[in-house]
Amino acid sequence: MSKIKILLAEDDLNLGSLLEQYLIAKDFDPHLFSDGESAYDAFVKNDFDLCILDVMMPKKDGFELAKDIKQTNKDTPIIFLTAKIMKDDVLKGFKIGADDYITKPFNMEELIFRIEAVLRRAGRDANEKQKVFNIGNIIFDSNTQTIKMENNKDEISKLTSKESDLLKLLCQHQDKVMKRDYALKTIWSDDNYFNARSMDVYITKLRKHLKIDPRIKIINKHGEGYKLIVE
Repeated sequence: MSKIKILLAEDDLNLGSLLEQYLIAKDFDPHLFSDGESAYDAFVKNDFDLCILDVMMPKKDGFELAKDIKQTNKDTPIIFLTAKIMKDDVLKGFKIGADDYITKPFNMEELIFRIEAVLRRAGRDANEKQKVFNIGNIIFDSNTQTIKMENNKDEISKLTSKESDLLKLLCQHQDKVMKRDYALKTIWSDDNYFNARSMDVYITKLRKHLKIDPRIKIINKHGEGYKLIVE
């Protein structure tokens, strides 16, 4: 599966390098540039799935760069990074066509949530393209919301929409921890107490569905989330 390619334009080299390494660790493919002109030159020569632009940059600021990007490809999603909190700057960014706006300093995990949300809205999430998952001896089809054993394809279990959405997220994070707050914001749009309890109920239901292959486990990582593994 191809990685999401991100154009990252940030003139603070320390922050830029930190962001680049964090995005690499999260399995993205970032390309870092320290000014607007070099970032735009790279944009016209490559296909990027997303642009993350600092507002204050030399040679060409983030707003100018965003205008040029949108004129070249109006469908490319843009997230602005800025120390500015002036309402006029936020409005200016959205008028240009920004998809989101995050103010420095920010939490790295929050940036990942925002990136993934923007990519889903733009239909560019690489994970979204995969519809069928193999988990142990189980075939899970998120399109038809069904699971079945490889050696008994006639016996099919139908999942609810929430069960299917949750299992798909677990499959996308297989052997990694799927963070609780990420799942809640992705599926329920809110990580409040009632949604959290609801998700626990769906996890229990999924465990029952997956018992047809006893090697498959959904492990509860206390205080973090859940991990789907095949023993």
